[in-house]
Amino acid sequence: KNWFFFVLLYFKTDFLYQSEMQQYLQTGVLQKISLAFSRDQSEKIYVQDKMLEQASDFYSWLSNGASIYISGTKDPMSRDVEKAILHIIETQGNKSVTEANEYLDNLKKEGRYQKDVY
Repeated sequence: KNWFFFVLLYFKTDFLYQSEMQQYLQTGVLQKISLAFSRDQSEKIYVQDKMLEQASDFYSWLSNGASIYISGTKDPMSRDVEKAILHIIETQGNKSVTEANEYLDNLKKEGRYQKDVY
């Protein structure tokens, strides 16, 4: 399973690969996409918010071998997303901070956690 998280400012101007992402869903390349366009509403919504909202499912996917793809701005999004992932691994997986860090490191080594940040 593949779950792609995409965050930018505005849906209309920033979702450059919308048709491609929809095609990936339809063809089964991706099984799930979570979008966060932080400035399209008065309250800012970030990708880590989307992850935390779905923490149980997110951890279940990870536990069952899913790959996670993150794309968006490098700072501060990339750091904030990793903090959220570590929090999910700790709380949903009942792991210590050290164990959560090791779990995330293993995801990276296995190529199951990929990020394209800029």
